Amino acid sequence: MYIARTTYLSLGSNLGNKLDNLQQAIDLIDEKIGSITKISSVYKTASWGFESDYFYNSCIQVSTGLNPEKLIQTIHFIEQTLGRERSSEKEYQARIIDIDILLFDTEIIFSKELIVPHKEMLKRKFVLVPLAEIAPDFVHPIEKTRLKICLENCTDTGEIEKTNFTLKRPICLSEKFNYIAIEGNIGAGKTTLTNMIAEDFNAKVILERFADNPFLPKFYEDNDRYAFPLEMSFLADRYQQLSDDLAQFDLFKNFTVSDYYIFKSLIFAQVTLPKDEYFLYRKMFDVMYKEISKPDLYIYLYQETPRLIENIKKRGREYEQNIAPEYLDKITNGYATFIKTEENLNTLIIDVSNKDFVNNPEDYKEIVGLIKNV
Repeated sequence: MYIARTTYLSLGSNLGNKLDNLQQAIDLIDEKIGSITKISSVYKTASWGFESDYFYNSCIQVSTGLNPEKLIQTIHFIEQTLGRERSSEKEYQARIIDIDILLFDTEIIFSKELIVPHKEMLKRKFVLVPLAEIAPDFVHPIEKTRLKICLENCTDTGEIEKTNFTLKRPICLSEKFNYIAIEGNIGAGKTTLTNMIAEDFNAKVILERFADNPFLPKFYEDNDRYAFPLEMSFLADRYQQLSDDLAQFDLFKNFTVSDYYIFKSLIFAQVTLPKDEYFLYRKMFDVMYKEISKPDLYIYLYQETPRLIENIKKRGREYEQNIAPEYLDKITNGYATFIKTEENLNTLIIDVSNKDFVNNPEDYKEIVGLIKNV
C-alpha cells in the first residue's frame, strides 16, 4: 500500500552553474522521489568548514512513498547523475550538488547509512534559515522545539544572504487533474500506461472489465450475431463502473486514472453495428453519457496498425488473434472523428508508434512530461 510521508531535504551547490544544479536536482527529486510541495528561497552562504567558493542553498518539502533506506539510495543516485563524485576523505569539499535528508516525518532514525534528524542541522544557519522559512512550526523530533525557535537559538555566526533567485516547483499531476482517462485502439498500451501512472503517482485505478464479458469471444467468432448484445453489455457495464467508481472518493489516493472513457462505446458501436441497431444504441448512449463525469484530461494513444497487431499477438489472448487489420483501421478512424468533433474535452494525443514506454524509461518519462505540460 502506498503511504505518503513528508521529508525535508537540504540542497546546496558551489561548483559550476549553481542555480541550474539546484533546479536539475529539484526536477530529478520530483521524478524519482515524490511531489515537491514547498521550496524555500535561494540563499547565498559562505562555505562551511572549509575554504571554497560560496554556496547557493535551499530547502524543500517532499511527499514521498519511499522508505528512508530507498530515499537515501535515490538521493545518492541523483547526486551521481548530476556529476557529484563522492570521496573517501572525511574533510568537507566543494561539490556540484549536495542533498541531505534533514527530517523524515517525525521519525528518529539511527543506522549505518542514515541519521535523522540530521545531526548537524541545528548548528547550521544555512540549513535552518531556509528550513524555517517553509516549516517554521514543525517540531524537531528530538529537541521538541519548533524550527523557528531552533533558528533563534542557533549560535552559527556565518553570513547568509537571501537572493532574488527562485527555483521552479514542478507541478504534480494531482494538482492539475482529478480524473484522467487514457484511451486508444486494441493493443495500444492504454491499460499498461494507466497502471504505470497509478503506481508512480498514487492514483486510483479504474480498469475496464472486458475479460468478464461473455459476449466478447463469441463476437470475434460471429460478428453479426453478437455485435449488438456485446455493445449493449459493454455500455451498461462501463456506465455502472464509471458511475460507481468516480463517485467514491478514496482518501488515500491523489487522483483517478482509467484505461477507458465511456465514449469508446459509441466509437466501437459505429464500426460493429448496422445502421438500424446503431440508431437504437445511440439513444441509449445519449441518456447515459449526460450522467457520466467528464475527465479533466483525455489522453489518446495513437498506435500504427502493424504495431497494434504485434502487441495483440504478444499478449496472447486467444479470442483476439484473428482480429483483422481493417477492423483496427476502422476503430482508429472512429477515434479520429470523435476527437475532431468532441471540442469540450481537454485532449492530448500521444503517438506511441515508435515508443516502448514499458522497457524504455526515457519514453515513459517523455510521456509523463507531455501530460504534466498540458
